[in-house]
Amino acid sequence: MRPARQTTVKGRIALSGAGVHSNAPAQIVLRPADANTGITFLRTGLEGGRERSIEAKWSQVTMTELCTVIGEATSGAVSTIEHLLAALSGLGVDNVRVEVDGPEVPIMDGSAAAFVEAIDAVGLMELPAPRRYVKVLKPVRVEHGRAFSELRPAAEGFRLEVEIDFPQGIIGRQKKTIDLDAKTFRREIARARTFGFVSDVERLWKAGFALGASLENSVALEEGRILNPEGLRFADEFVRHKTLDAVGDLALAGAPLIGAYRSYCGGHRMNVAVLEALFKDHSNYAVVEAGAPRLGGRAEAAYAALPAYSAELN
Repeated sequence: MRPARQTTVKGRIALSGAGVHSNAPAQIVLRPADANTGITFLRTGLEGGRERSIEAKWSQVTMTELCTVIGEATSGAVSTIEHLLAALSGLGVDNVRVEVDGPEVPIMDGSAAAFVEAIDAVGLMELPAPRRYVKVLKPVRVEHGRAFSELRPAAEGFRLEVEIDFPQGIIGRQKKTIDLDAKTFRREIARARTFGFVSDVERLWKAGFALGASLENSVALEEGRILNPEGLRFADEFVRHKTLDAVGDLALAGAPLIGAYRSYCGGHRMNVAVLEALFKDHSNYAVVEAGAPRLGGRAEAAYAALPAYSAELN
């Protein structure tokens, strides 16, 4: 059964660390937020003591190379938001304000585990407002070379089918399918770490990426072997992490999705592009509210379509 009420965190959550790309130190503070405010980032520490509020929505994305960035660098941006968003979406957090005093969300251990643990430590509380969902009504698909991402209708829930196909034999072709809920996310997805090839490091450094990458926050691969002394957390950790990224990027829909997502050799660019394709045509989706459980039988969430102002989720 899908939750019928919106949620937020019960109390203040603070975490700190460095960005995997910028290597800049940052602290994030999650604060409870009112119903219907969604997930917003407050970028603090800008020049002149300025602050900038940025909605966590696909329309605010400005870059998807190696990470997902919202906002503009000139006026205030926040990068590498996908792991935190995955934790919030995976645990069913609808409303929260995320204060960030640096340019990038800390990478922590390269997964969403630290965010999940911190959220679980304070817990969630329900708000006096029905939960809103974006229900996929028509299939939408985006392609780039051999890669594709698509969203399809489904009667209930949100299923992800993520497939990767790397020429390097240590990764190869892997596929992961999950029906997203908090229990599944905690057990199967949250602890999967980001990964990269040592052969790419010098090129990435010159481009301003991976300046904070280390064996403490990434799975490093070189010449067909894993450099991390502890090895992998899952035999298929690579595709699980790509699934984690997809959960975080698709949270930029602005509300939980009801539908099915499938990707092949996708990534941040394709995840955001399929949301853009979905919201391009209002006939592709409907914004629905969860109603009270139906009487006289099993506990099932009833949904009612919202009127035309549903465009606010764009």
